[in-house]
Amino acid sequence: MTEPDLPQRLLAHLHELARPRHAQWDPLGLMGVRAYVRDHLRKFGAVEEHRFQEESEAGTNLILRLPGRDAHLSPLLVGAHYDGPLHSIGADDNASGVAALLELASRWSRQPPRRPVWIVAFDLEEWGMLGSRALARDLRAAEQPLHLMVSLEMLAFTSSTQTYPVPGMRWIYGERGDFIALISNAAAAWMLPGLARTMGRHGPTKVLPVPYAGRPIPAVRLSDHSPFWDQGYNALMVTDTSFLRNPHYHQMSDTVDTLDLPFFCGVVDGVAEALETI
Repeated sequence: MTEPDLPQRLLAHLHELARPRHAQWDPLGLMGVRAYVRDHLRKFGAVEEHRFQEESEAGTNLILRLPGRDAHLSPLLVGAHYDGPLHSIGADDNASGVAALLELASRWSRQPPRRPVWIVAFDLEEWGMLGSRALARDLRAAEQPLHLMVSLEMLAFTSSTQTYPVPGMRWIYGERGDFIALISNAAAAWMLPGLARTMGRHGPTKVLPVPYAGRPIPAVRLSDHSPFWDQGYNALMVTDTSFLRNPHYHQMSDTVDTLDLPFFCGVVDGVAEALETI
């Protein structure tokens, strides 16, 4: 059951995060959001600033490592990008993912999940997943194992209509945009039924495993999970399906008042419950 004050906590984060925050269009906004996320994560432990240089762009990923009940297990990495699109408020994209990330960090700092969890706020996703590309490459070079990487990418929009990257998917997943989707690489597909079953107690949840790191369906690669696929990690994206549902995608109209808060609360509760025992 959703905690009574969860909607207020998520709204408070959304109102701070949903503002122009693009590395080139509004770097001051990006700096402000980075400071907000860093300051909140520091309430729960030491925050590493993973600075990177990719191509001509420099950025900073923020990493909080939370202990699990069994320190010997390989960690989960749960992340969301805190930079925003060009010329957009970015409430769904991706203030919703970051608000969820901060809520998860708070919960798991009080009640440790089974595994250690790395909470990661990614920079420069809107420049081609540069922050996640840098971190995935560095982790692979260090031979760091991960049980699963989870990208929280647009979690709070519902619609009476839904489109798909492959038209035939409509017959499987339906015509209403009222579900959250779990999209994984083929190697992680065995985890999807259990995750979906748990999340389904909090709201409609549908799954899509994709082969070949998602390359046959480019639309499923458009978030921070795809660099981890490319480095051979098990990874999945949790998403409301982005532009396949949300007409405000990358528009100034992507504002907090367009979001479905009860749906969003259910997604956050579902992700928390599904991942804490995996």
